[in-house]
Amino acid sequence: MKSFTLLTMLTLLSLPLYAESLTFGIVPQHSASKLAEQWAPIIEYLSEKTGQKIVFSTAPDIPMFEQRLRNGEYDLAYMNPYHYTIFSVSPGYDAIAKARNNRLKGIIVVRKDSGFSAPKQLNNAEIAFPSPAAFAATVLTQTYLKQNEVNFQPSYVSSHDSVYLSVAKGFFPAGGGILRTYLSLSDEIRQQLTPIWTTKGYTPHAIAVHPELDGKLKNKVQQALIEFDLSPEGLAHLDKLKLKGFITAQDSDWNDVRALKITVLE
Repeated sequence: MKSFTLLTMLTLLSLPLYAESLTFGIVPQHSASKLAEQWAPIIEYLSEKTGQKIVFSTAPDIPMFEQRLRNGEYDLAYMNPYHYTIFSVSPGYDAIAKARNNRLKGIIVVRKDSGFSAPKQLNNAEIAFPSPAAFAATVLTQTYLKQNEVNFQPSYVSSHDSVYLSVAKGFFPAGGGILRTYLSLSDEIRQQLTPIWTTKGYTPHAIAVHPELDGKLKNKVQQALIEFDLSPEGLAHLDKLKLKGFITAQDSDWNDVRALKITVLE
């Protein structure tokens, strides 16, 4: 009995802090299968480096992802800058990393053969957007159109990929996206499209952790992220995301976004 008890205690002590796996929620800018392909190598690497099993997660669409963030359902999450300014307050997600040498830029895309060359030509058009609170793809582009008295009817199609595909197929004359997701499109789709306007750059997406995540584990995840680009394999995986690597981030990095005083999710 004593040996059994000792063995049990040793087993329990050897278990990681979190016996269950942690979820890493990725904002659904693309289909779930494409996101998994892009992010699985990074998440597997984090599991290996931290000794804690971390699993990929997303949501059917961006509004559902926002609801899950609001509920604190993800242990770690990759979220857009506006999401971070909201969900850092409640439930209290804390940024640990952001893309290196990257500024987030929104774009308006049209078909190359559309004849459109400037946003003012889209007056009274129906324009595709991912979701109402997609920061650069929707909020920044819609703000520009309104400020320049371009009337439009928004149509929300759930993801960046859906925007690009629907414009390529001619369902909409134009759509809002971001430069990074546009560049990550397949050649077949991207070669049918062209951006006609680009926003100024803002602090990019945040990788943030739930406020209840253990501090030591948080630091391990952060360190692993900023070291991911040190190997050729890591660089190859980052290229699929059109990123160069990650750097340490702090909450105040997103003050440029807070200064815009966006209220879509409030």
